Amino acid sequence: MNNPLLSFEALPHFDQIGPEHVAPAIEQLLAEANAALETVTAPDFVSSWSGIAVVLDVATERLSRAWGSVSHLNSVADTPELRAAYNVALPKVTEFYTRLGADERLYAKYRAINPETLNSEQRQALKNALRNFVLGGADLKGADRERFATIAERQAYLSQKFSENALDATDAFAYFAEEDALDGLPEDVKQTARNAAQADGKEGFKLTLKMPCYLPVMQFASSSALRQTLYRAYVTRASDQAGTDLSQFDNTDIINELLALRLEEAKLLGYPNFGTLSVVPKMADSPEQVVVFLRDLAQRARPFAEQDLADLRRFAKEQLNLPEPHAWDWPYISEKLKEARYAFNEQEVKQYFPLPRVLAGLFNIVQTLFEVSIREDHAPVWHESVRFFRIERVTTQGDTELIGQFYLDPQARNGKRGGAWMDDVRARWLRPDTQQLQTPVAHLVCNFASGVNGKPALLTHDDVTTLFHEFGHGLHHMLTQVNERDVSGISGVEWDAVE
Repeated sequence: MNNPLLSFEALPHFDQIGPEHVAPAIEQLLAEANAALETVTAPDFVSSWSGIAVVLDVATERLSRAWGSVSHLNSVADTPELRAAYNVALPKVTEFYTRLGADERLYAKYRAINPETLNSEQRQALKNALRNFVLGGADLKGADRERFATIAERQAYLSQKFSENALDATDAFAYFAEEDALDGLPEDVKQTARNAAQADGKEGFKLTLKMPCYLPVMQFASSSALRQTLYRAYVTRASDQAGTDLSQFDNTDIINELLALRLEEAKLLGYPNFGTLSVVPKMADSPEQVVVFLRDLAQRARPFAEQDLADLRRFAKEQLNLPEPHAWDWPYISEKLKEARYAFNEQEVKQYFPLPRVLAGLFNIVQTLFEVSIREDHAPVWHESVRFFRIERVTTQGDTELIGQFYLDPQARNGKRGGAWMDDVRARWLRPDTQQLQTPVAHLVCNFASGVNGKPALLTHDDVTTLFHEFGHGLHHMLTQVNERDVSGISGVEWDAVE
């Protein structure tokens, strides 16, 4: 059987990858990575940056790319079969990377590398690697080392289960309403809700907790009771406050255990708490510095926030007959105030932001600023709404050079994690095994509303800013000129700097 997860010459075969491919591919790649680890940690292996890279980095990059494809599909096209295959492989992958990051032999090989023999990119990557060995438990001994590995595996399982519960709780909720309860809702939102109900073989309108439905209800539905119903369902998702029919998705115990494990992990590494450990690879120097920054920001913002709140309360009481607004009333009040005071309606603005027009504007800005061209291309995808693009630049010799490529998955749907994010498919890398430059490829994922009745999707202004934000991460990844994989694009950059 040809396994699409084991094909690395081109782009991932997302349209061919199935649950049955996960176990054999990951088992093979783990075996190759383990063999590479044993090779470079052998006593007679001469320690050098290029020597380790051509053996170990090539093997772990193959594993990372295959596992990345599986993880991506698990986030955007979840099925019970894929989830089961992912969860079988997860502890094996976690165990390998935990052991890799704590391997004393490999740590010694890296410490033996003379930084003066490296270029600036390699020196930074080496510095990061040595730090990560310490954070990965390489200095721990005996029972502490074993406990650290157990904690890492347990945290990986709990984090995955947390995400599954949040997704399942969101997908499981549905509220069917009659049209008279939807007064104030925009027509495109109502049409989408009607189509969703019909797809389920039911009458009326199906409301869900996905952002393209939930936010318009909170902002525009005249019925406070309807807003309350969706608000309570949304804020209690995957918690002990949700309805009994959703109790199987309760994340309370998972959160408590994760907190305890993070504290134990930090103390094993010699830190007083997880916050102190967390900032080690970040720009911030300490949790105290973060708290001081946030408190200063809050102190500066509070007078303006209090003024806005008083303004909203006054408007709600005088114009909307809401003398004591509840949590589910504030988005509605805000929209009504903007309409009354500024003649601004978020939904009316959407007509100016059809997705094709927004993309054209975004691409034009990027092409002007960075002297590149962006054009649509073809690649295997996981859903019919996903599009694929390439970024090119004309060289001084007049040739067209491929800079990077990206997938755009803009629409919300069942089986897709909420939110918006950028992720890497592969990094820019001057490959040590072929001496060929590998160009970067990115995922850009959002959860916008779909178009209605064959028309393009209409974006809110918040949607537009979200798209620009995530595309900024994508540009960071794709326009990098760094050739060392571990520090190219967003890799090796402090998380608080990236965001």
